[in-house]
Amino acid sequence: MASFGATILVVEDEPELAGALERSLMAHGYRVQSTGSGEEALALFSRTHPDLVLLDLLLPDVSGLEVCRRIRAVSPTPIIVLSVKNSEHDKVEALDLGADDYVAKPFGIAEVLARIRVALRRLERQNGHSAEEQVRIGPLVVDLGSRRVLLNGHDVALTPTEYELLRIFVTHRGKLLTRQMLLQMLWGAASYDRMHSLHVYVAQLRQKIEPRPGEPRLILTIPGVGYRFSDEVEAARELDSSEP
Repeated sequence: MASFGATILVVEDEPELAGALERSLMAHGYRVQSTGSGEEALALFSRTHPDLVLLDLLLPDVSGLEVCRRIRAVSPTPIIVLSVKNSEHDKVEALDLGADDYVAKPFGIAEVLARIRVALRRLERQNGHSAEEQVRIGPLVVDLGSRRVLLNGHDVALTPTEYELLRIFVTHRGKLLTRQMLLQMLWGAASYDRMHSLHVYVAQLRQKIEPRPGEPRLILTIPGVGYRFSDEVEAARELDSSEP
């Protein structure tokens, strides 16, 4: 997905500001969807899968924070908050709920455009991982083309679900994945009925690829949130230090 031509969902209930954002974004080559409703924003997001969301916090129905939380539970799509609420508490709350950036009103359109470019470049780098044929992290090799996994040169036997979970981890390495996001990616729905199964598969995968499963260096638990798969440099260093 190139930045030029990306689809941006604008969630803003001030008509003049929404119109100004829409015109400026389209003038810079973006496709734009716009709504002033939190409920409609969630429906549009689910239906059209935009590349980035510009989100006001003060909406007439569902709060912007709730919209942010619900989007982040199922997708890593970048979210940039636009808000008149500019205290440190407000910013921390939005970022903790999954926002990628926070721009206080009033703002210049040029600043918003710059932050959009940064967020989309970051997304392109992350998506670039999924185009790789082979991922090497220390002694671990995951061949995405042949679905073969090697550890210290030896084949690792994985079940189809274990392999799919590992594929998700390595193609999103370095990025926090919430449990809800993993449920959605694995089974197509963020169902809490599957939560125990997810924990079991993570534990089984650790047993097969971690040198010391009780002290994981690859699949890191983020308490109360989800998991993060170590990036290449971090993981290679940790795995090397685990060798006897």
